[in-house]
Parts: sequence; structure tokens; C-alpha cells
Amino acid sequence: MLVGRQDEVQRLADLVGAARRGNGGVLVLRGEPGIGKSTLLDHVRQAASGFMVIEASGSEFESELPFAALHQLCVPVRADLPDALRVAFGLATGRPQLFQVGLATLELLGQAAKDRPVLCLIDDAHWLDDASAKALTFLARRISSEPIAMVFAARYGLEELPSLVLDGLPDADARALLQATLDEQVRDRIVAEARGNPLALLELPRAGGFAPPDTSTITSRIERSFQARLDGLSEEVRLLLTLASADPTGDPNLLWTAAAQLGIEATAGGAAEASGLVEFGTRVRFCHPLARSAVYRAADAGLLHTVHRALADVTDAATDPDRRAWHRSQSGTGPNEDIATELEDSASRARSRGGVAAAAAFLERAAALSADNSKRVDRTFAAAQAKLDAGATDAAAALLTTVETKALDERTRAKADLLRGQVAFVRHGDSNGPTFMLHAARRLADIDPAWSRTCFLDALEMAMVVGRGSGVMDVVLHAARSAPPAADILDALVLLNTSGHKAAAPALRAVLADSTTWTRRPALATMVAGELWDIDAHMAIVEWLMKTGRQSGAPMVLRLGLAQGALESALTGDLSKAVDAIAEEEALADAIGAPSMTYPRLFVTALRGRRDEATELIETATTVAKAKGIGQLVANVHWSAAVLHNGLGDYPAALAMAREAAAAGDLFLAGAAMPELVEAAVRCGEYDLATSALESLTERTQASGTPWGLGLAAYSRGMVTGDEDDYRAAIELLADSPGRPYRARAHLLYGEWLRRQNRRLDARAQLRTAHELMSTMGMEAFARRASDELRATGAQARSRATNSLDELTMQETHIARLVATGATSKEVAARLFLSPRTIDAHLRNIFRKLGITSRRQLRDLPDLR
Repeated sequence: MLVGRQDEVQRLADLVGAARRGNGGVLVLRGEPGIGKSTLLDHVRQAASGFMVIEASGSEFESELPFAALHQLCVPVRADLPDALRVAFGLATGRPQLFQVGLATLELLGQAAKDRPVLCLIDDAHWLDDASAKALTFLARRISSEPIAMVFAARYGLEELPSLVLDGLPDADARALLQATLDEQVRDRIVAEARGNPLALLELPRAGGFAPPDTSTITSRIERSFQARLDGLSEEVRLLLTLASADPTGDPNLLWTAAAQLGIEATAGGAAEASGLVEFGTRVRFCHPLARSAVYRAADAGLLHTVHRALADVTDAATDPDRRAWHRSQSGTGPNEDIATELEDSASRARSRGGVAAAAAFLERAAALSADNSKRVDRTFAAAQAKLDAGATDAAAALLTTVETKALDERTRAKADLLRGQVAFVRHGDSNGPTFMLHAARRLADIDPAWSRTCFLDALEMAMVVGRGSGVMDVVLHAARSAPPAADILDALVLLNTSGHKAAAPALRAVLADSTTWTRRPALATMVAGELWDIDAHMAIVEWLMKTGRQSGAPMVLRLGLAQGALESALTGDLSKAVDAIAEEEALADAIGAPSMTYPRLFVTALRGRRDEATELIETATTVAKAKGIGQLVANVHWSAAVLHNGLGDYPAALAMAREAAAAGDLFLAGAAMPELVEAAVRCGEYDLATSALESLTERTQASGTPWGLGLAAYSRGMVTGDEDDYRAAIELLADSPGRPYRARAHLLYGEWLRRQNRRLDARAQLRTAHELMSTMGMEAFARRASDELRATGAQARSRATNSLDELTMQETHIARLVATGATSKEVAARLFLSPRTIDAHLRNIFRKLGITSRRQLRDLPDLR
């Protein structure tokens, strides 16, 4: 019977009860060592009658092996694992994507839960290997419609999941936990020192008395109490316990084989169990994780080398090469090229299975065991790169400080600069990334010109994200002038920077026409296409990104394609398609545990004119952008906010935002903000500013020569000059352009101008066209502007039926549209990285909101056609 944990027990009972009813959930039990996390796991295990209980545990000594904990959890469920899990567990060849592994795990447990509900218990989750932690977090966020309950016990980590922090027991409960035979004064002393920690209450009496006063942590005192149990044990028994503590698998066959090699008799097992520290059964289990670590830390270096050497000798090199290599690396051989090479091979296998953090650990140890300095440097760089890829930025930076660069050649120094640049780029508030890339480019200019150009382009892409307003991009472009000339995107942008749009436009168009050039830098190419108002080139880039991303499974490529596809759809007036792309990108971002790309949702919401939603997004994006130093996102915010406020007719706010976006000077974004700036400035009476913005817009659009760009410039000129021919030219040009929102705005602006000229009948025709186009596209604020102007002419806008999808979230809209096209729940689930049961739950919500009852009725809705 648990003492003092009634609230915690009830919370777990609610979780299990909900899962029994088909409403899955997750809870992280969080607290210091010994606080009772594992005891609560034992309780819920016993309380979950009728459940399939599957368990896994993180291990301090196995946190480098990818998917080790997930393997523990999944293998007992079913022998015929999905292909993605077989690859992740090293049972088949391939390169697993994290979201595919997570989805396969969800499918596996979902199938098991059809027979009876499933309870997943994960102890010591703070020691989970990185790949397992990400896969299990993916799973935990997707079981709300499944009869699955997950309970983690962790000291730290997993902050994104619902948690329950365990506090110490109140004094009354602490006394009740202690044996009644203890002297009252002693009991009071223990209660005071244990501070309510249940394990401390039970172990402190073994910790060797109370004098002198002990100021060490509870955790270290508990470990000492476990170590005290080693006193009086024979060397043979202590050797057996140390051997068990060094083997994270808990495999008794492996343990006793290694024990026999060390000359340990089987009878030593009885004495080891009598200490209360360990149990030898179908698995070797320590009484508590702190007991394992206490035994391991009590051993001297020589003893640890001995047990790791024995474990390496008995671990099968064919079936478990990585664990064998790790044990060998801990066996105290000193620098050893054979072991270092083994560890490199293990790192390669780990990376191929998605275990980037594991690869980093193997490579770091390989570097430490390298006798040759050049190999040590190469392995250190490789380890730093792997740590960077795993998100351990500070650890990567720390590794780089161990390399003495003075004795290195220029090529190797360039590698160091590249890595330091990547680290700086990822770190929040550190704008030195492009600078380090420039250092590398200059070092390589003479010895490897091709690599030097790559470094310049890396610096340019980093500078683009940092934002032109920081001045970093201009520094990069100025430095790149020293690079040997080549007909590529670098030279085209240098020319744009030095000579302007008219001179650079042919070179920029040539870059976009050559797919072998822009496929190497698709993100940069999308910005160049936008700078030229070339929607056809942009469409080609998006199509390539989508196709390549889906075929390769590369999440970043696919996410860029979805985000740019959403922006393209919005700019061409297909907001429904934009919403679908945004929903899919957000699902993919969630699947890999990354923040979604904010800018497409922000622009779509602004174009719709939804003030409250857009304002919230603007505030969030601004906070994130400033915290991370993403100037490009800031420019996106300003551009979108200018569109929003122009649609709402709040011209002073639009002027402020458009001015900021234009002044930043970022590729595409500055040009896209110019029409907004002209419109807002004219409405606010800032004619000099409007004229200046028009000149800049005219230079850009004449250089591009596209109907879209020329049409924008024409209606902007009409606002400044009041020349009717400019408005007519804009409508004619934009009729041949895919930019339907801008064609609608040309009709609106012309209609507004005509009304102000008291030509009401002429104005009505333009305003009705604008209203019809805007209403059809979902440009709600601009449509209201058109409607208000029509009323001012004495006419009424045609009422538009309420869109039946307005009540749905973006994800629900995307699901509804996919189902309406005939996709099954399983197909939709695979697309959005959810379970079919979750898709069915979403469909029930969709049906309720739309007032329908079947998929057939969904297919008949006009808004989904």
C-alpha cells in the first residue's frame, strides 16, 4: 500500500480508465531520485487489469545506442514488425526516418490495442537514447483516440508532455513509512534529513550514522547507502555486482558467460542477491537505478576495465557489434586504432539507422582513442558535426575547442571554420555564422575554388535568414566579389547588389532556367524567383521540392516544398490549396518535433483578413524571430501585417509595417512590400514616400518583365498619378497573370478611384468584379472593402453563402478535403502521421460542425470541390 500518494494514484487511475474507454493519454512522473516514480509505475502495472502491459527503461550506459529503448518496448508486442521498425532495430537494411518509425510504432500498438487496451511503462526516461525519446514522444502525442496509456518516469526531460511532479511526503506519512521499531529521536532525524524522499527514508538508516552533519545531496547519500552494502562482501561477489552494473542489457546468459571468463563461481550469485542490490532471474535487475550507478561508481578504474573487457569478449561481434565496440572502448587499452575504427563503423551504422546522437558518442570516443593526430582531428570534427545534427549545439562547440588549429593546414582550418559557422548559426542570437563561413571561403579560395564558392553560398543563405537589415548579407556579397567568376547564383546576386535589377535580371533568369544550378540551393532560388515576380519558375522549384521530398523522405526538403507551395497558392488565389499545404507541413513538423514554418500560415491569415488570428500569429512570430535572430521572419511578419492592415483599411498601421519590410531589403520580401507601401502611403497622404516606393517597384518590375510584376507597378502608379490608363493597364496585364488576388485588388483600386471621380456606374462594375473575385478566394477583409465601396455608390454587393468550412481548423479542412477526394482513413493517417482511429475521431468532429453524417455528404459539399 502506497503511503501519501492518494492524489497521484487517482491521476493514474483516471489515465488508465480513460484508455480503457478508448481515450488514450500520457503522463510523465517527474521528480528527484528515490521520490517514488518507479513505485508508482509498479502500482499502475498491478492496477491495470485486462491491459497488455509493455515496458522499457532508459539506461545510463545504453543511451548511445539508437532505438535501444524502443526495441525493448516493441519486440514483445509482435514478432512480425513493420518494415520501418525492422530497419530502426538493425534487422533490415535502410535508412529510417523518425516520423516513419513513430508511425510504425503507432500502427503496431494500435493493432495490439484492438484486442485489449495497452499500457506502456517507461522507467528512467531521462536516460532514453535520443532516437527512442523522439519516437516515443511522437507516439505519446498521437494516442488520444487509441486505447493506449503511456506512463514515463523521469528526473528531467520530456517537457512537452503532460507531467506530474512528485514532491516529498509530508512528515506524518514519512513517519508512517519508517519502521515503528526505530527510536523516536532517530526517526525524527531521518524524517528531517530525508525531506520526504521515500527511498531516502528507507536507505538513510543504512548510510552510516549521522555524525558529523552531512551536507551532501540526498541522491549521493542514497548512493552511499547502497555502496555501504558492498562492505563485507567478498571480492568475487563485488566483481560479479560490478560486472552486472556494467551490462545494460540485463541478459543473464551474457552475464554468466562473462562471469565464468573472470573465474566467478555461480555460488557468488546467492551472496549478491542477499545484499538486496540485485536479482538474478529471466533478467538481471538492480533494486533501483541508483543502486546500479552506486555499484559502478564504487569500482576503481582497473576493475571497470576488467569487466568491460570481459563483456566485450563475450558480446557477439556479428549480432551486436556496436555494444561490443563500446565495451572495448571502455576497457582501458589507451590509444587503439583498431577500437577507434570499430567505433567509427558503429557511428556509421547508428547514423544509417537515424541515431545521430549515438553516432556522435561513438565518434567522440573514437577521437579520444586515436593515436594519430590527423585522425583524431577528423574524428573530432565528425563528432562535432553529429552533435550539431542531433541538436547538441553546446556540446558541438565544446568539442571544437579541443582542437588546436594553429598546427593545422588551411583546408583543415577551413573545416573548423565551417563547423564553427554552423554552430553560431544555430545558436540563438549569434550572428557570426556567415562570418565563419567567409573565413572558410577565403582560406579555400586558392586551394579549392569550388569549395570556396560553396562556402560563400552557405554564408549567403545564412545571411538571408539572419536578415539583410543586420548588414551581414551586404558584407557577404562584398566579400564574394573576390571569388573567381562563374555563371551561378552567387555571381548573379553579387551583380544585383552592385549594379541593380536591370543589370542583374538576365543573370538571375539564367540561374532559374538552369535546374542543375537551383536544385543545389532551392531555398535561395525561391527567393530569386520571387524577386523577379516569376511565378512559373517558382512553381517549377516547388514541384521539384515536393517530388524530391516525398521520394527521398527528407523532411526538410518536403517541408520547404509545402511551405513555399502554400505561399505560391496564396499568391495565386487558391487559399484552399494553401491551407492543405500548411496543414501537412505542420503535421510533418510535429512528427519530427520541430517548430512549424510560420510564414505561410501568417500570410494566408493576413490575406483572409482575419484580424484576431493574424494578430496572435504576428505577436508569436515576432517573439520567436527576435529571440532566434531570424530577420527574414521579421520581414515576413511586416509584409503580412501590411497586407492585413491594407485589407482592413487601417492604412497608418499598414504604412508602418510596409515601411519596415521594404527598408529591410530582403530578397523578394522588400519588393513584395512595395505595392503595400505605395497604397498605404497614398491613403495616408505621404506622397513623397509613395513616389519613392513606386520608383523602386518600377525598377524591379521592369527588370523582371513579367505581367504580374508590371501589373502591380501599373496599379501602384495609378494610385500615385491618378492616371486612369494605369489602372486599365494593370487589369489587362494581371488578366494574363496567375496572381488573382492582385488582379482583384487592381479592380478594387480602380473602382475606388472611379467612385472618387463620381463615376458611380463605372465604379460599380469594377467593384462588383473585385468583390466577386475576393469573396470566391476567401479574401474576407478586402471583400468587405469592396462591399463598403459598392454601398457608397448606391449599390449592394451580392450576398455570398457562408463557407461551410469556416468552422473547421486548418487540419480538419485538410482532412475533409482528402476524404472528399475518396481517401481512406488509413491513407489520410499516413499523410498526416496520425492513426486511422484519430482520423475517424476528427471526421466525427467535422461531421458535427458541418451538420452532416457521412463521407458521401462530405463529397457533395460544394466548398470541397
